[in-house]
Amino acid sequence: MRKFLVVLDDTRECLNAMRFAAMRAARTGGGVTILSIIRPDEFRNWMGVAEIMRAEATERIQAHFDVFAKWMRDRQHVNPELVIREGEPVNEIIAQIAADPEIGVLVLGAGNENKGPGPLVTQLSRQSGSLPVPITIVPGEMSKERLEEIT
Repeated sequence: MRKFLVVLDDTRECLNAMRFAAMRAARTGGGVTILSIIRPDEFRNWMGVAEIMRAEATERIQAHFDVFAKWMRDRQHVNPELVIREGEPVNEIIAQIAADPEIGVLVLGAGNENKGPGPLVTQLSRQSGSLPVPITIVPGEMSKERLEEIT
């Protein structure tokens, strides 16, 4: 089964990437892997409480995942899986793609701010020629109706 890999983070554009991945998976008989990355620098200055902070970050990720997973199951009939990795986002995305041969598409949401589409889109676009899977970039401002039309 082909899986769509989508990154769960705190950005607004993440929502459209999630929607797109779930809709495409539902229409093509695929699956969705939701990847959330905990940056190690979040804990570097707090060595004494690093494990507590890591556990809190994992709980927060799980709560966000539960919301998206419920929508995917109820509306799209797709049962996503959650993967939590710790490290630098681009490295961990590439490592997850390498670790799961069923991942066929990386789905990213693009920001619409004047600063550009966002760091993940920018960095991974530069490496797109050497990635083993295609990248689908979903505009963060695209309406739900338009997403439904194109998926």
